[in-house]
Amino acid sequence: MSKEKNVCEPIDLYSDKPIAIPEAIDMENHVIATYWIQADRGMDMSIIGQVLAVEQTTGTWTPVPGETPAIRCKHVAKVIGVYEAPYYEYAVPADVTTRQYILQIAFPSINVEDQLPMMLTAVIGNISMVPNFKLLDIRLPKATLDQYNGPKFGIDGWWKALGLQKGRPLLNNMIKPCSGYPLEVGAELFRQAALGGCDVIKDDELIANMRYNDAVERVKTYMKIEKEVFEETGEHTLYTVNVTDRLPRMFDLAKRCIDAGANAMMVNYLAVGPEAMRALADDPNINVPILAHMDVAGAYYMSPNQGIASPVVFGKFSRLCGADSIVLPFSMGGKAFYMHDRFMATCRNLTYPMGNLKPTMPMPSGGITPQNVNDIMNALGRDIMIGSGGGVHAHPMGPRAGARALRQAIDASMQCIKLEDYAKDHEELGRAIGTWGKKTDFKL
Repeated sequence: MSKEKNVCEPIDLYSDKPIAIPEAIDMENHVIATYWIQADRGMDMSIIGQVLAVEQTTGTWTPVPGETPAIRCKHVAKVIGVYEAPYYEYAVPADVTTRQYILQIAFPSINVEDQLPMMLTAVIGNISMVPNFKLLDIRLPKATLDQYNGPKFGIDGWWKALGLQKGRPLLNNMIKPCSGYPLEVGAELFRQAALGGCDVIKDDELIANMRYNDAVERVKTYMKIEKEVFEETGEHTLYTVNVTDRLPRMFDLAKRCIDAGANAMMVNYLAVGPEAMRALADDPNINVPILAHMDVAGAYYMSPNQGIASPVVFGKFSRLCGADSIVLPFSMGGKAFYMHDRFMATCRNLTYPMGNLKPTMPMPSGGITPQNVNDIMNALGRDIMIGSGGGVHAHPMGPRAGARALRQAIDASMQCIKLEDYAKDHEELGRAIGTWGKKTDFKL
């Protein structure tokens, strides 16, 4: 009697090994993680990579009976690339003490399914504690990507929610001071910013549902003002109320804000967890655009030798989890610390084709004044939201004038007119230039 072969058993000498060449991998059944790693000169990175691959899938530091060849055949990760830079061929120079590599590991998508927490646990879980080791990118197979709904509104949805035709950048203002103010103070600041032409007004990330300033009451009050401003100006304003809260309380708060008339909302998506924002975005009862705020992001990406690269944290994570827009540190002036090429890579992850996911609108922010507008538009085009807090509220003529100055800067850029020339006939813009100079370059 012939013995029936277990379909999970290795079909050849290689299928249960934690290393392969790229051509041996079915890319549509694997999540491909790309890392930078620095190691002592004597280490064999192909061996180190296999240790990491096993650690993050089927095994541990010592062989265990349950890690059978059949299990490894189906679930073990595989090193598919070890690339040293510079790539020594005949000998490592005597003065070289450490060596740098790009390492690629393929993780079976069956291990992570549609769960971002499990994906992160696989690709950068325990091994995040390996020194001098940084996750640079994650490539998702189509079958995995298709399990994410992504943004419900996306870039086009912001204009639709405002009743506008696409054609110019949107202007977002975050109410300042950041926190501590009573409802009546925020209401007047909201009114002035809306009258000045802000399309979107958001809570600062530092105020959510507070005992001193209730989020639902803010929604009721600000939405009443929004209607009054629309009757006066003919322009709608979206208010992204910050629903960041304990779980599951955040979901109840979000729905109470919707019931109170909220037309948009914001969440500190890394602080609550990307999957929490994903749950909001997927909820059919939360039928408003969601703005993701970047709090805690620096803890993921800021170290050059550790963590997760910023285009993944800002770009792929937020888009996978349904952010219709995301606040980003602006890389060409203002107060943010962010390299421009990283900023642009992040924006590509937000806006370029990515399966069936709608694009997420970039919102550069951080010390932006009218002087920065043309640089932003030259870099990103018009399908963006420009965020300014102090640039609106600290204008010497008040927040209404601050908003007008930024709208005037947008108009000038749209018409290809130099800012200084446009300012000659627009007092608010002229005063802004006089206050902050030709271009801000503020650093903390």
